Amino acid sequence: MKATSDLLAARHRRGKAPVAAPRPRPDTSAAKPRKRGPQRLPREERRAQLLAKAFEFFSEYGLTAQTRALAESCGVSQRLLYSFFPSKAALLEEVYRSEIAGSFKAIWFAELKDRSLPVEQRLLRLYREYYDTVTTRSWLRLFLYASLAEVAMAPAYITGILTHMLEIIVAEAAAEQGLPVPTDPAVVQEVGWILHGAISHLAIRRHVYGNTNPLPAHEVIALQVRSFVAGLPAVLPKSE
Repeated sequence: MKATSDLLAARHRRGKAPVAAPRPRPDTSAAKPRKRGPQRLPREERRAQLLAKAFEFFSEYGLTAQTRALAESCGVSQRLLYSFFPSKAALLEEVYRSEIAGSFKAIWFAELKDRSLPVEQRLLRLYREYYDTVTTRSWLRLFLYASLAEVAMAPAYITGILTHMLEIIVAEAAAEQGLPVPTDPAVVQEVGWILHGAISHLAIRRHVYGNTNPLPAHEVIALQVRSFVAGLPAVLPKSE
């Protein structure tokens, strides 16, 4: 009987597959980086980020857009936004300083007075750079929105920056051709606007109106500068 039971036990062991011992699971806790909350930016960096976003936001949606929507687009609370800028008016004032007036380079004044170069070359250098760096789509849209809303951005820019630049342009162009500069500042400014207005409207046509004229903008600027310089004697005739 024992022999028979041993035989049956042996057959039972041969018919049943051995159960493999469970493999230990690899420890992946060290491989997975821990999730961190959003990193806080330094206050000045956050402020600059909010200003840049506000510039793009208001240039797209106009000055009537709400600061609540701006805060949402920035991914911050309205309360945080107002901790940097106490009011919408204060925010718009800072946008003007950093993005509208701030895009103008003061060195352009000095370069316009550099008489080692012909005035035509100086004007070409100025306005090609001005067109590329100042009169962008966002800059123009915000400038126009501010003008329609009767916000003081445009008057402040014209009075504080452009008027001086136009006076330099007329004085330098007239000096090269031996022409008299009008004594009336209003006349001087309007003569300067002949060129500046043409450049500005070129930018509006290309960036706002969507004009698709294939002639490169820098070539158009060259046409406008040459026309201004050549036509100046007709506007500022020499006294006899």
